[in-house]
Amino acid sequence: MEKQLSLLIVDDDPDDRTFFIEAAKEVDENIECITANDGQKALDLMRANLSSLPDLIFLDIRMPLLNGKKCLVEIKNDERLKHIPVIIYTTSKLVEESIELKKMGAFHFISKPGNADEIYYLVSVMIEEHLNSLRKN
Repeated sequence: MEKQLSLLIVDDDPDDRTFFIEAAKEVDENIECITANDGQKALDLMRANLSSLPDLIFLDIRMPLLNGKKCLVEIKNDERLKHIPVIIYTTSKLVEESIELKKMGAFHFISKPGNADEIYYLVSVMIEEHLNSLRKN
């Protein structure tokens, strides 16, 4: 039996978290979706559950407390977490920021879509790309 895919969705906006969960469930209803509303809660969650880490992390940049950029640095500096692909999403469309985040270890950088259909599409593409990379290995 194939391992169930799990996602960690980190966003301070509850509506966006819901859109991401719904989009993931459209790809495969068995995908496990874990959520956190800020970077610190996401780190605490992962460090407390090292035996069941997420397969992919969708991380918003603009959040209170520990923002996405600082959270990404923490993830990539943690030996037990750094292998997890992190997909950064934000309302920013700055090319410089996307280049910086890729250099910091982000797997992908996407501009936060404006509507649910775009979110569904982007989430499905990211999940399929991840699954395809797993099949190759």
